[in-house]
Amino acid sequence: MTCQPLSRRKFLATTFAASAYCLGPRSLFGQSSAAVPAVPAVPAVPAVLAEGRATAAKARITTQPLRGNVSALLGSGGNIAVLPGKDGKLLIDSGYATSQPQLTAALAALSSDPIHHLINTHWHFDHTDGNDWVHSAGATILAQVNTKTRLSTTQTIAAFDATIPPSPAGAIPTETFTDTRTLHLNGTTLHLAYYGPAHTDTDISIHFPDADVLHVGDTWFNGFYPFIDYSTGGSINGMIRATEKNLAAVGPNTIIIPGHGPIGNKAQLTEYHTVLVFARDKVAALKQQGKTLPEVVAARPTAIYDEKWGGGAKGAAAFIGYVYQGV
Repeated sequence: MTCQPLSRRKFLATTFAASAYCLGPRSLFGQSSAAVPAVPAVPAVPAVLAEGRATAAKARITTQPLRGNVSALLGSGGNIAVLPGKDGKLLIDSGYATSQPQLTAALAALSSDPIHHLINTHWHFDHTDGNDWVHSAGATILAQVNTKTRLSTTQTIAAFDATIPPSPAGAIPTETFTDTRTLHLNGTTLHLAYYGPAHTDTDISIHFPDADVLHVGDTWFNGFYPFIDYSTGGSINGMIRATEKNLAAVGPNTIIIPGHGPIGNKAQLTEYHTVLVFARDKVAALKQQGKTLPEVVAARPTAIYDEKWGGGAKGAAAFIGYVYQGV
């Protein structure tokens, strides 16, 4: 399912709008217990999702103009990109639903164009929880086909012991693609490309070639160790392959929008790739020696990067666990 301003649990709180029953009050007077209709079970909201929503409800949204009329909105779950224009605003990701008031204000400050288009970089709820309200505002939702499948069905994120119920009908993408898609909107071109399994099995990049801006979703956590969702197709090797695709697609002046963390560039992305490969190789060597996960964590294989990327050894432990699972 989310620069270390939030706890790892909070920023990884990817939000799906949980389908809930609206139950009106019932009078029980004059009824026997046998006559009382059964109350449908309300899908439980996982703690990681509830925590993310609570944080996002109070979040301050920062607008960062980038280039070529593309801006980034930072603060509600994953980083959101916006392209306004005569074809209506295009949003890349929708953040948490509880940030709707702040996002609405930030979008209105950019332009008066209505919201007509939404692209999801992947299925996690901190990038898709706002889908329903963005759709209600007038947006058609586009995503890789696996994102539609995951949002339409119950998902489990084992790392957080979280079962995510299906999203509401309005939050489900109505347009999908498999490998690539090209769009022409608001006087510019967008190239969408599927990575294959990486952070999940749903991740895509969105390239604005005219502006030289690339949104890479959660294949990049800029400034800290990433979460890798093995439950829905992610792996350390998939993350490395995706990062190599990103590096091949960018130049020294490309503006790169990560899924989390500050807006970045190729030099920072290159360092991230170095960290991923180093961690994979070090952990793999220890695992091949027969060491258990607790033993590998205790050996601190990523120690040279832990302060900068993990906030210390404690923050590195979860990342080492993700790497260990995939080598």
